[in-house]
Amino acid sequence: MRTNLDLSRAPTATDLIAQMTADETGRVAVALYDTARLVALAPGLAGHEARLEHLLREQGRAGVWGGPEGYAVVPTLSATAALLTELHRAGAGTDFHRAGAGTELHRAGAGTEPHRAGAGSEHRAGAHRDRLARAAARGLRALRRLLDPRTGPAPPDTIAVELVVPALVEELNALIRGRPTADRGPELPPDAFDRRLLDGVRARFAVGVVPQRLWACLEVFGAAAAAAPLVHPARGAVGCSPAATAAWLGGPGGDPAATRYLEALQARGGGPVPAVSPITYFEPAWVLNSLAAGGWAGAAPAALLDRLDEGLTPDGCPAAPGLPADADDTAAVLAALLRHGRIRAPDCLLGYRTGGHFACFPDERTPSVSTNAHVLEALALYLARRPGARARFAGPAAAAAGWLRDQQHADGSWSDKWHASPYYATACCVTALALHGGVGSGGAGPRPLDRAVAWVLGTQRADGSWGRWHGTVEETAYAVQVLAAVPTAGAAAAVRRGIAFLAESPPEAAHPPLWHAKDLYAPVAVVRAAQLGALRMGMVYRPVTGADAARSARGRVAVG
Repeated sequence: MRTNLDLSRAPTATDLIAQMTADETGRVAVALYDTARLVALAPGLAGHEARLEHLLREQGRAGVWGGPEGYAVVPTLSATAALLTELHRAGAGTDFHRAGAGTELHRAGAGTEPHRAGAGSEHRAGAHRDRLARAAARGLRALRRLLDPRTGPAPPDTIAVELVVPALVEELNALIRGRPTADRGPELPPDAFDRRLLDGVRARFAVGVVPQRLWACLEVFGAAAAAAPLVHPARGAVGCSPAATAAWLGGPGGDPAATRYLEALQARGGGPVPAVSPITYFEPAWVLNSLAAGGWAGAAPAALLDRLDEGLTPDGCPAAPGLPADADDTAAVLAALLRHGRIRAPDCLLGYRTGGHFACFPDERTPSVSTNAHVLEALALYLARRPGARARFAGPAAAAAGWLRDQQHADGSWSDKWHASPYYATACCVTALALHGGVGSGGAGPRPLDRAVAWVLGTQRADGSWGRWHGTVEETAYAVQVLAAVPTAGAAAAVRRGIAFLAESPPEAAHPPLWHAKDLYAPVAVVRAAQLGALRMGMVYRPVTGADAARSARGRVAVG
């Protein structure tokens, strides 16, 4: 498909690869939940005042923080708890500015106490406390609406939501009880989640028997988290989570490596911090797969491929050091290596089989569609290069494909626990099922892929974009990927409008957070790679004629 689009502002693969190779931490936008947790748990850390200002600036008109619908629950709980904690510090005789404003001041050796700096300083401190109090009061009012079991939205299936919500409700109610009677207000309803699960996990934590994956939500264990002996940080990070690391640090004088980790993160974000960092293996795996699938012919640097290779163990690969291996990152790393000439047998993936699908990790509460799609993708890529291995891997691949078909919604889309948007899950499934069919799998005909394409075509917005709540670069990229994977008669105009939207969006445009951690977050390089891959797919998209469509339908009979 020819186009006169100006792509001079589009991100380049060369830049993306160079940045990623030089920085093992990864680029993740700042997030509300962890930023607020640092306000509550680590007031002496540099950037405290900037984190407070970020929370004040990000509060919405209705008093909430965070995304639409139930996505506001966790960040609003966290931000409100942070502001109330700060107010308690100020009201307990601790000078407000010394309690927070000031790590830089203290480190500079300044001996002047802000409250002695004059009446103007006292007035500013009082005005700042008033701002905090107003924001906290609005947050509490919003939470009473959000947590009302009769009318409140159900919190989505974000990481550890069943532990985070009751822990924060407990913390907030303790803060409410500690306020003066005159402005105390009613406590929050405690039954937003059954807290018996939290109580059980805390009991197991007390005797040191919780799995490593729960280290990433260490903050739910309260004071017991500080320097907990069963936790072993990696390069200072506990579970790649700023909030968990702050809980383990336990205040000034804690582990120097953990302090350095948090100091470096807050410096990168100017005070606020991301939801997950580092993403050492996750970021390059997703970026390299997106670029390769989009037709990028460049060679990945050996250092980057070596990093992915080094992350693989007999159990698979984690998102980063300090996290347990999981099927999702393992599959993505294997696929990225395969696409760039390093063929690694996917035997470790078979250890994640459970019933008719693949678990992301043992004993998970909710199975993941995108994880199973990535496993199927890795198996299909391997079988395309090693067809002699069909006896070992064709059966598991067929099982994953069948499970994915069963998870498709009636409208043709898929949804997933790792991402807020159905466009992400649908792109993952379509890519994997198309590859599976391409290596000669058996299947139930073209219907799953055709239904997905029909859903994408039917949900394009007037400006050419796609999106769950509004049009975004990321979701538009996934929609274009679906259309490019399954060329369909009549789709060329939709692809043309989609890539026009992508090309006209500046590379540094703010990407709304859509990925699931404990809060929504945005892996910046991963989103940019999806944008670039989709642009390349769209630029070479070949409109399907009537004869092409008939041949395509016959060819897709084998696609699961």
